[in-house]
Amino acid sequence: MGLLARLRRQPEVPREPGEIPRSVAIIMDGNSRWAAEQGLRVADGHREGTRALRRTVETAIDLGIESLTVYAFSTENWLRPPSEVDELMEIFAETIQRELPDLAEQGVRTRFVGRRDRVSPELRAQMADLEDETAHRDRLNLWIAFDYGGRAELAYAARRIVEEGLEAEEIDEQMLGRYLYAPELPDPDLLIRTSGELRISNFLLWQLAYSELVFTDRRWPEFSPDDLRAAVDEYSERQRRFGAR
Repeated sequence: MGLLARLRRQPEVPREPGEIPRSVAIIMDGNSRWAAEQGLRVADGHREGTRALRRTVETAIDLGIESLTVYAFSTENWLRPPSEVDELMEIFAETIQRELPDLAEQGVRTRFVGRRDRVSPELRAQMADLEDETAHRDRLNLWIAFDYGGRAELAYAARRIVEEGLEAEEIDEQMLGRYLYAPELPDPDLLIRTSGELRISNFLLWQLAYSELVFTDRRWPEFSPDDLRAAVDEYSERQRRFGAR
């Protein structure tokens, strides 16, 4: 089977209640608010958030989820105070070194979605090395959206289409999908957002077209295995029709 055929998006099929989501996405929100409530530094909240990520990935494995996409750093996050951005980059590097290799031992393949040109060469190398080292793992696909924005991704796809000289009549949904950052990233069945905010914040704008949305008031650092199970249970009670009857 050719590459383009493998990347062609399959039509969504209505699913009955009771099924678990194969693909889950999470907007990991609330680190700084959790830290403020605990009287801690913002960086402490972000570090606690990495622990929440680890237990969430492990619970996703237990539940049989195949793909997990997490929003780690958005294109807009560069607007935060430089000191916080610097600490975030440091924590991100620590996570790659300390947390993600242990998850690889449990069968987790890690890939990064988004830009890489605005971080240090050292961090880019760490990201590439982890992707290479976990490429053969197949128990769960962990996608980390880093320096990612949904609008930026669509603009990137449009630029590539223009650069390759495609004709207007060649462009449809399937064609555009092949020019996204990671065409093989599955559309999430379920999106979870923590911390009580009710928006998607420029995350996976293309891929979330038919996702089920679950919002929780939990801050991300306190998000527990039971919270993930509760979100999956809520999803399993819904009937998805994708516009069909």
